[in-house]
Amino acid sequence: MANSNDTDRAAARVTDANIHRLARIPSPAGDQGDAAEAAKADTKQRQPQDRKPEPVPPLPPRGNERPSGRQTSKKSLRRPLLFALLPLALVVGGYFYVTGGAVMSTDNAYVQADMVGVSTDVSGLISEVDVHDNQQVAKGQVLFKLDPQQFQLALDRTNAQLASTGDDLRALQASYRNMQAQIDQAQKDVDFNMVNFQRQEQLIANNFTPKATYDAAKNTLQGAQQKLASLQQQLAGLAANLNGDPNAPVENHPKYKDALAARDEAARQLAHSVVHAPFAGIVTNVPSLQPGQYLAASATAFNIVSTDHVWVQASPKETELTYVRPGQQVTVEVDTYPGQQWTGTVDSISPASASSFSLLPAENTSGNWVKVVQRIPMRVSVGNAPGKPQLRVGMSVELSVNTGHERGLPGFLTGWFSTPSAAHE
Repeated sequence: MANSNDTDRAAARVTDANIHRLARIPSPAGDQGDAAEAAKADTKQRQPQDRKPEPVPPLPPRGNERPSGRQTSKKSLRRPLLFALLPLALVVGGYFYVTGGAVMSTDNAYVQADMVGVSTDVSGLISEVDVHDNQQVAKGQVLFKLDPQQFQLALDRTNAQLASTGDDLRALQASYRNMQAQIDQAQKDVDFNMVNFQRQEQLIANNFTPKATYDAAKNTLQGAQQKLASLQQQLAGLAANLNGDPNAPVENHPKYKDALAARDEAARQLAHSVVHAPFAGIVTNVPSLQPGQYLAASATAFNIVSTDHVWVQASPKETELTYVRPGQQVTVEVDTYPGQQWTGTVDSISPASASSFSLLPAENTSGNWVKVVQRIPMRVSVGNAPGKPQLRVGMSVELSVNTGHERGLPGFLTGWFSTPSAAHE
């Protein structure tokens, strides 16, 4: 019974479709279109009626469609918020600009330390080397030694010469005293012969003595006087050899001092055959010196770098040194140790630019002159703080100097706010 009813309904729908199709006005160009529409209608009628239609996904909103309420509220608040943040950002940026500029930073800086080429002022063969490369040494530690034989022989020779000079001077002093005794005896002989001559002179005046006796007394007196004069000249020569002071100690005599200086020089050369570290540091290039090698005087054996006295040599631009002064605090950052900082102070600023000391300085008076910003050397004192890594010579450094001078307002703004009288002054 149900199937007959469904059949009757389908037949009725087909009849109605045919009536509507036949009711249309035919046209020569639309016969094929009507036939296609009729075929589509028949196909739809044949499909089962219990099939559910498939859901169609929603299409995205088009440009002319209005957004939802939440999107509208967000867009309405975004624009006023941006306009409100703009002046705030300008104020904050202006504040940081005006209050900034107090720190001068440069990366043209490097670690420096006391370095010296170890050498000695005597020549000789290397007998032993007591250090190795990159070894840390203390002040006064033995670095290397020369063969001491030649220096010991020279010292022995000068010691002998010093003793011989002392003996000669003491012999001169004895000769001087002996000459003094001879002069005393000669003076007595002169006095005796003078009395005898005067006696013979009185006797011959009264014709009581022969003329020959008188002449003999006179000749004896003259001989005694000449001997006295000769002894006195010899005494003066001895006194001159004794530096005019025969009774002075031998050690004060110039000849003795000369021999003593020669002995001290030989001792000094013997002492300098053993080379000590001039300060605490680290030795380097030690393998260039080997035992048995001949080292000339003043030739560099190897180098030593100080570990106690370290500083930073910076070369900032001349335009960056406007407010930098000695004594200002400096923060030092070394590229080798990221995250580590050292504190120091500006020790000194060079009175001349680095190019002023070049071998060929710039010819600024020529027609090919080009202005170049100069760099002024600056020295920053910094130490190896306990617990910090060791600073080594040549390390790249970035330093910041706190000048305490803020940038301030731009010039055109200060000109606006200044009074006319102040601007005139």
